[in-house]
Amino acid sequence: MIETESLILDKAKFLDWEEMYRNVWSQPESARYMEWAVTTSEEAAKIRMMKTIAFQKEHDTYLVYEKSSGQAIGFAGVERLEPYVYQEAGICLGPNYIGKGFGKQILQGLVQYCRERFGATEFLYSARDENTASNRLATSYGFSLISSTAKVDSKDGHPYHLLRYKLKL
Repeated sequence: MIETESLILDKAKFLDWEEMYRNVWSQPESARYMEWAVTTSEEAAKIRMMKTIAFQKEHDTYLVYEKSSGQAIGFAGVERLEPYVYQEAGICLGPNYIGKGFGKQILQGLVQYCRERFGATEFLYSARDENTASNRLATSYGFSLISSTAKVDSKDGHPYHLLRYKLKL
């Protein structure tokens, strides 16, 4: 578990399917810069939650819960690239939770977690070039741009550049 001022990052529970469906998975804005498609039914959300729980057992990924309401409002995680080098494995919030400083709290929590738990000395962050909020977050936190790679969205064939950032810890 990772705790910030306003959020808790913790492993998913099956009962979270409804909040994740309502707040995140059914929202086109949430999927816009991600490599997953919108979930279109409650039944599909339940199946997705079971897959999420199984995935989280093997990975450092979490649901994001708002402390004040207790609601599941997003997801985030990290992955090890090499000894002492970690990267975020996606940060996603529902559209009603954007612009509240939660992204910065999540990023700060993930960086601190990797530094304290794994002795990380470097942290990488990626964002699509058109995701201005995510790119602003990286630079405001002190990340340096290290690469730009042309990509194509597997969902709709839309071309974009994936910007990668690095932070020395």
